[in-house]
Amino acid sequence: MKTLSVYEVIRAPLVNEKATLLSEQNKVSFRISSDATKSDVKKAVEELFKVKVKSVNVLNTRGKVKRFKGHEGVRSGYKKAIVTLEQGQKIDVMAGV
Repeated sequence: MKTLSVYEVIRAPLVNEKATLLSEQNKVSFRISSDATKSDVKKAVEELFKVKVKSVNVLNTRGKVKRFKGHEGVRSGYKKAIVTLEQGQKIDVMAGV
């Protein structure tokens, strides 16, 4: 089993409308490595941001089929994690790591 470093597990924070609405519920979304597990994500978030994680939900998003000038193509899919933080904990994704 290959071990991943914390910077390999968490690729980037997701900043979109849905992620902003989830931040009101003390949840943060990240794009993660396709090899990462829930426990890998929990350890990485706790180590990088110095917060306590309550739970982690992981899902694979499929790439959308798009057309460009009559040719059909597929965007690449990715794996994302929605991390629920303990009460009173906070991550500012706009500040960076």
